[in-house]
Amino acid sequence: MSTIKLPTIDIKWKSYVLVKDRIAYFNDNYPNGSIVTQRIMTEEPNIEIFKATVTPDCDKPNRYFTAYSQAKRWEGFINKTSALENAESSSIWRALWFMWIGITDSIASADEIIKATNSNS
Repeated sequence: MSTIKLPTIDIKWKSYVLVKDRIAYFNDNYPNGSIVTQRIMTEEPNIEIFKATVTPDCDKPNRYFTAYSQAKRWEGFINKTSALENAESSSIWRALWFMWIGITDSIASADEIIKATNSNS
């Protein structure tokens, strides 16, 4: 299976494909597909967890790609105001990665790399 080439940005000398570019590619190339997200409830009040399920062809619902992501409120630049949104978009990013849409060097999203870099400073 070949990797789909999409525009990238560089973070810490590695290339990453943004979520918006992955979703645009999916919508253009899988008109009968779907992306569904679900917020996962947790007892931890400062953690947002999302599950994304990507189905390339809704006529074949048994073939789907699932991924999870979490974001901690108030941690890092993005999560100070947008932890919920960040967790949701990262779960979509990861599910599309499992479809080989926009694979670069890593499964980690650009937001995840930035968060890890900022927490190590």
